[in-house]
Amino acid sequence: MKPDCSSTLQTSRRGFLLTGSTLASALTEAPVAHALTRAGDTRGEVPGVLQHPVVTRPADWQPVAKELDGAGQLGADGVVYRATFPRYDLNLSSYGVSGLVEASYTAFARYPDGRTMLMGDVVATEAELQRVTDVIQAHDLEQCAIHKHLLAHRPTLWWTHVRGLSTDPAVLAFAMRACLDATATPGPREPDRTPPAGLDTAAIDAAIGAKGVSEDGYRFSFARRETISDDTFVVPPAMGVTTSFAFHSLGSGSAAVSGDFVITANEVQPVIRALRHGGIKVVELHNHALRDNPRLFYLHLWAVGHAVSLARTLRTASTATNLATNP
Repeated sequence: MKPDCSSTLQTSRRGFLLTGSTLASALTEAPVAHALTRAGDTRGEVPGVLQHPVVTRPADWQPVAKELDGAGQLGADGVVYRATFPRYDLNLSSYGVSGLVEASYTAFARYPDGRTMLMGDVVATEAELQRVTDVIQAHDLEQCAIHKHLLAHRPTLWWTHVRGLSTDPAVLAFAMRACLDATATPGPREPDRTPPAGLDTAAIDAAIGAKGVSEDGYRFSFARRETISDDTFVVPPAMGVTTSFAFHSLGSGSAAVSGDFVITANEVQPVIRALRHGGIKVVELHNHALRDNPRLFYLHLWAVGHAVSLARTLRTASTATNLATNP
């Protein structure tokens, strides 16, 4: 059943703010906490037995879409419902490169035991971060990581990863909407799918060994070969477990490149060596999840230079990892 929307946590779809007594009330009256599975609650799970996500239909996710203001869509395989929320409100720059676009996301998958898992992250300014953290805790989601993805960027941003389980996916979507409303994230809109001027995308594709997509830049995404699980739940790549790169055109064949590698412990040093050999900067190395198997690390990167040369370095580094389709 959809949670009661009369709480102070539902005061606004935009510009959500928790201060003073409002925050105290939110932390004690969180309307969705009772419907979420708490960390460590393994009811319905059989130890050692992995649950694979089930195939769903778009109609199954209408309550989620409603909570997310119509954002998101179900993947072609019917497994993951995913929505992104770009921070178009920010004039984001790093090392003087402006016009960068970073986005929060949320992804949902349903499992045979009747529960739905949410994974995602929220892009927050430094002023927004503690409000987001308070809302995550008030709504009984798990906060799995807090870190940065970019070097020397303005405004200062933090990425906080979240996870939740519930028999009611609308409850999870309501909680995620509240997290987004703790920021100035604008409403959903279509990304810019215009091929970036000044980039030879065919040459980049050839260097990477795959075809990218134009979406607020020029982007690539690669799944790992292993079966990845969180507790007893198999996690599909679209839940956020992918190696990804984004090329931001600077004109005349140059680009700023950001992204991350998802890697196991034994892959960390070879990837770092390959990136640094090609002049790509290492930004962060951390985890995104609390109970994943295999244990995964996310290595975020940044570089400015000739786009095709950077693409070749990314391909070299990728060969040190166990991607399902190696670039």
